[in-house]
Amino acid sequence: MPITEALERNSSFYGNEVALVEINPAIREEHGVNWREYDLVQPNPAKRYRREITWRAFDELANRFAHLLINDGYRKGDKVAILLMNSLEWLPVYFGILKAGCVVVPLNYRYASDEIKYCLDLAECTGLVFGPEFTTRMDAISTQIPQVKNVYFIGDDCPAFAMSFDERIRHFASEPPLVPLSDSDNAAIYFSSGTTGFPKAILHNHESLVASAETEQHHPGQTHDDVFLCIPPLYHTGAKMHWFGSLLSGSRAVLLRGVKPQWIMRAVSEEGCTIVWLLVPWAQDILDAIDRGDIDLSELRLEQWRLMHIGAQPVPPSLIKRWKGYFPHHQYDTNYGLSEAIGPGCVHLGVENEGKIGAIGIPGYKWQAEVRKEDGTVVEPGSHEVGELCVKGRGLMTCYYRNPEATAQSLKGGWLYTGDMAEVDEDGFIYLVDRKKDVIITGGENLYPVQIEDFLRKNDAISDVAVIGLPDPRLGEIATAIIQVKPGCTLTEDQVNEFCQELPRYKRPRKIIFDDVPRNPTGKIEKPKLRERYGATRLVAMENEAE
Repeated sequence: MPITEALERNSSFYGNEVALVEINPAIREEHGVNWREYDLVQPNPAKRYRREITWRAFDELANRFAHLLINDGYRKGDKVAILLMNSLEWLPVYFGILKAGCVVVPLNYRYASDEIKYCLDLAECTGLVFGPEFTTRMDAISTQIPQVKNVYFIGDDCPAFAMSFDERIRHFASEPPLVPLSDSDNAAIYFSSGTTGFPKAILHNHESLVASAETEQHHPGQTHDDVFLCIPPLYHTGAKMHWFGSLLSGSRAVLLRGVKPQWIMRAVSEEGCTIVWLLVPWAQDILDAIDRGDIDLSELRLEQWRLMHIGAQPVPPSLIKRWKGYFPHHQYDTNYGLSEAIGPGCVHLGVENEGKIGAIGIPGYKWQAEVRKEDGTVVEPGSHEVGELCVKGRGLMTCYYRNPEATAQSLKGGWLYTGDMAEVDEDGFIYLVDRKKDVIITGGENLYPVQIEDFLRKNDAISDVAVIGLPDPRLGEIATAIIQVKPGCTLTEDQVNEFCQELPRYKRPRKIIFDDVPRNPTGKIEKPKLRERYGATRLVAMENEAE
């Protein structure tokens, strides 16, 4: 079935129930105790602290936008991009594009103007919906994207190069458009994270989206009574596909605009959230805030919170042990995923497997997973051999759009070669070792940065850490640790080296740098930025030594 049918079912079964709540804590902080009064008198709903929409209103807004697109000449297979911050409009716009038979193209809200143009060109987009946060960036390229025949603006003060979404949408019917859709129809183009240059366009069909929804609803056992707190950006498959569990169960979700620990915990308490997906830095920030006394758990209603899960990156076991100290009754879960496999869940730990914390898990619901060596043979469980993680399932991408060479490198015999290096324990649980491209080769030995990072995170003074390889004239590369120290703590290079004595000698970082660790909006460490920042310095030093 096309993914749009799930929304129409919810409109029929749960029409008057709340589907989405949007929370903007910055407004509450600005207006203090009077924020409720401010919400009531604020003429622009988009500027209120709290907004909500029912399943029926959600579906009707999607239908209206679909009719608008069809009226404007869009036909099946046309590409329409979304450049919006998380908001109540984001998901109805997404489904309106799908209902019109078009392909939806979510864009990263951190893209600069040239990146926006690059993605619009690569995906062959002929339409775009954007919000006021992006007016300056869009103005800079508005004359450089002639193929984008219609630009729709959501918000006040519509720029001259766009048309008002709010003004136009009201003139169209709220009934479903009569556009036939099938599982094999193209549905969405997502972009890779772009941490190695301009991103690749990843094409998925409706079957892929539905498979993701089934996987996500199954893993946490999500029911109609659950309330999901969604914090990451919806343009990313991680957040978007986690929300698909709410779509299939017809349950409420809360879109939180902000990641401050106090905002997260207040939202959980006030909105009755039962499932919360966090990134590693956010979980660490919450624990640090509790440690400092900035968050008083006794003032919050948290008994309904049943599941905390983390994805997007390897999870340090020390973090979960610390979390369990404050929240011993929480179920913990982790999902491994990537946009090429429609987001989270192709490998899944499972709440029943907390004894395997540190592993990314076993093949997810209706997925297959293998770890393969360079010669294509499968790594034996318990052998401690490292290979490339490969996955197979209905949620695989169709292709890298307009990039047959990259598609052929990643899709082989129905399997996706993920580029992630992993090993398998004697029970069949998969442990992520590192990205294939991040492996450090020093003196002929392979070093896997994640293993070193997990060890360093056990140090109570370390807030975050990234290990990268930097050039060395004798060893080829040396392991370099960029360490972000917790506020209020001190740490010296000698102390780090002393702490690392427990590591085998060849795994100890040869260079220590104290600096902030950059992460993208989905929580992944931006190691190319670190290599660029420190690699050039290292090369200059090597050249000076040679002279």
